Amino acid sequence: MKAARFSLVKQLNIPALLLLAIGAGLMAIHLTLNLRAEKSSHLALSIVFWLAASSTLWDKRYQLKLGSGILPSFFGALIIAGILVKSGAQPSEKFLGFSPFISVFGLALLASGFRGLKQYWQELLILFTLGVPKLLLPYLPDITPITAKFSAFVLWYSGANAVLQDSYIILPKGSVEVVPSCSGLNLITYMLGLAVIVLVMFPTSGSQKIIVPIVAATLGFIVNGIRIAILAHLAAPSSEAAFEYWHSQEGALIFVMISVILFGAYCLFMLQQSEP
Repeated sequence: MKAARFSLVKQLNIPALLLLAIGAGLMAIHLTLNLRAEKSSHLALSIVFWLAASSTLWDKRYQLKLGSGILPSFFGALIIAGILVKSGAQPSEKFLGFSPFISVFGLALLASGFRGLKQYWQELLILFTLGVPKLLLPYLPDITPITAKFSAFVLWYSGANAVLQDSYIILPKGSVEVVPSCSGLNLITYMLGLAVIVLVMFPTSGSQKIIVPIVAATLGFIVNGIRIAILAHLAAPSSEAAFEYWHSQEGALIFVMISVILFGAYCLFMLQQSEP
């Protein structure tokens, strides 16, 4: 009876190279879907999050305990099959957000079963923060008035004759309305995800675990507010082409990368100061 049980478990030990190939395929599919959906900002950040998750997994590759059972393998295969089927259709923004987390969850079940899931908590947490918190944005407080006030202040401080009426920023040559989708919550959630990556991958003190997310969220809010101020400045009919560019995915990506670079510089300085 024991020999038969051992044989059954052995048959469910999926080779590590096959698991690696499945994971690489799921990552490639997700990035391709972002490219197809023309989500430039999400594509760039997805690459960062996938690389971070791959790095943490690679660092502990020799400590992983592989081997799954029938039930977790079935659920894992079912989850991955569902992702593959859903990927054949036009991807929605929600699917692009939660599919990396679900994909790795299914792959972890194939690799190590239910009991081995705790080995992958870092990778699951990183990919969870990539897109799942975005699903909560409609239920979070609306910070649009705060963003509009900050952007108007930036314009006023730079010497522009800006007037704020509700969520409208009015300039002599044009005006813009700050809507909830431009409030900055989207960028703030991305930046908080990057903060999670830093806290997972690098040793930090108790105070740094509090400061790092605050700095990340603040940078996201400030950079987005500056972007809104630039858009308001370009709202004149003569600057329509420039306005459309900076309001597009490509223009937004530049500000996302600015936020990431500034946050990276802060984290590098913080880690250098923490070294003995």
